[in-house]
Amino acid sequence: MSYANSKIPESAQTGVHEGLAERVLRHARAPFRKPYADYNRVALADSLVGWNGSDPVILDAGCGVGHSTIQLARANPGHWVIGVDQSADRLARRKPYPDALLPTNMVLVRADLVDYWRLLHESGVRLDRHYVLYPNPWPKIGHLARRWHAHPVFPYLPRLGGRFECRTNWRVYIEEMTAALALLRGHTFEWATFEPDRPISPFERKYRDSGQTLFRLEADFDRDPADADTDSTITNTLDRQ
Repeated sequence: MSYANSKIPESAQTGVHEGLAERVLRHARAPFRKPYADYNRVALADSLVGWNGSDPVILDAGCGVGHSTIQLARANPGHWVIGVDQSADRLARRKPYPDALLPTNMVLVRADLVDYWRLLHESGVRLDRHYVLYPNPWPKIGHLARRWHAHPVFPYLPRLGGRFECRTNWRVYIEEMTAALALLRGHTFEWATFEPDRPISPFERKYRDSGQTLFRLEADFDRDPADADTDSTITNTLDRQ
């Protein structure tokens, strides 16, 4: 197939970044006070307008052109599915799906996830499922702070609850995400390789058909809550650095 020529992210980094633990632990202890942009408040409100307040909620964070959101909505008719992306252009390219053919249990909104995740937490909405599918890997060593697991907003993701899933085609990314969650939650998590029979998005299809190994991390933040002594573990780890 002519399109199946995707490359694995190239990087001089071959393992978990040596600065990851320090960043994750400090972000976990320090309040994140970035002011909210008004359009993100509007996006949160818009994303909940069609929700009946009782159906379980699925968040497709960084949904791109929205194909994954559509697939999730079709596969979960009893859920309210929210697709969020920062690019209005990407969201507009949800072809070949006209509005009339879109599932009625979903919504696509433009928002910055840095604000949206925090606003969703403040609203009290708990997630049933939470997907971060093929995020920008920012593979250069100096780009660590741009990866979600090293960003100040990352501690908010477990607070939203539910079953969390991250997929990527870069092994380092899934290793770091797993390590970051272990630091936040006080216990270990496991990632695995997988082969999608039915790709959830154009990226997943392209990566699969390019012969790449795909990686997945799954965690249930409701069934497997943080250890009671996580705060003290974080404090003790920081004191040793």
